[in-house]
Amino acid sequence: MAGYGYAGPATCREGGRDGRVAGPGGRTARRRGYGDRVTAYAAVVLAGGAARRMGGRDKPGVPVGGLPMRERVLAAVADAAPRVLVGPAGPVPDDVLVTREQPPGGGPVAATAAGLAPLPTGTTTVALLAADLPLLTGEAVATLRAALDADADGVCLVDDRARRQPLCGVWRVAALRTALDRLTARRGGTLDGASMRELLAELTVRELPWTGSGPPPWFDCDTDSDVRRAEEWTR
Repeated sequence: MAGYGYAGPATCREGGRDGRVAGPGGRTARRRGYGDRVTAYAAVVLAGGAARRMGGRDKPGVPVGGLPMRERVLAAVADAAPRVLVGPAGPVPDDVLVTREQPPGGGPVAATAAGLAPLPTGTTTVALLAADLPLLTGEAVATLRAALDADADGVCLVDDRARRQPLCGVWRVAALRTALDRLTARRGGTLDGASMRELLAELTVRELPWTGSGPPPWFDCDTDSDVRRAEEWTR
């Protein structure tokens, strides 16, 4: 899955279908539109990985079933507000906030911190997703949200080998922020290179096997072979 870095507050920009981002005026209007409104959930999509096993190309932009993978993931959380994409600016829906960790390439934990930074006050839960999950659906996200019970800090799918997929889950924002603060302190003020295993070590995580219809939503594409397999599932 994708990789990132974090060094302080993220700078958010409003996306556009042509890949451009709005200037300061556009950002102010967009943030004011969300304001302090309490929403059912937010979504943070991590899209800044190096994709070394795919020749370093823009992996989230690789099409599956005729749509770039990042668009498929964003479509699965179309009812979230806000939706935040962490990674290089690219073609995204107009209501998506685009941000980037500093320095780029510091790992998924750093990107998680950057993605949480622009969430409005009062946002209690967030879908935290990799951008290379082309089989993710709104049904899967709804299942995860329903499975987040009062005793858990988060819930994520597990794959067919019972391995936890933390970037295919729904989390309590307060718990993630507390864990990020603690991990930052333990690592001397930086999250650069930190792993999701480190971040979640002290959280109560519910692991959920996928029993719904259709192909496994946790399936991520790290290689061209994975992309071909996902294409077959979407036919």
